[in-house]
Amino acid sequence: MYLHLGQNEIVPDRRIIGIFDLDKCSYGKRTREYLAAAEKEGVVLDISGDIPKSFVVCDHPYHPQIVYLSQLNTATLQKRAESRKLEL
Repeated sequence: MYLHLGQNEIVPDRRIIGIFDLDKCSYGKRTREYLAAAEKEGVVLDISGDIPKSFVVCDHPYHPQIVYLSQLNTATLQKRAESRKLEL
């Protein structure tokens, strides 16, 4: 199955490590440090097109992890994952 993250970005669900609310998690020191380190390593992809509401951490074949910044909130991503509309 695949999950549509927004802005034509689709990832296999088996690669998803976690989906996080950016507003709630960005207050934590460790989350800020993690996102700053990921940005420094060049593994953050901003697919939000606007103000991001969530971030999705995924396993990647060429990097230890990749972080997608999405304009979709976590509830929307959860509904998409549970609907299994992109199952192949």
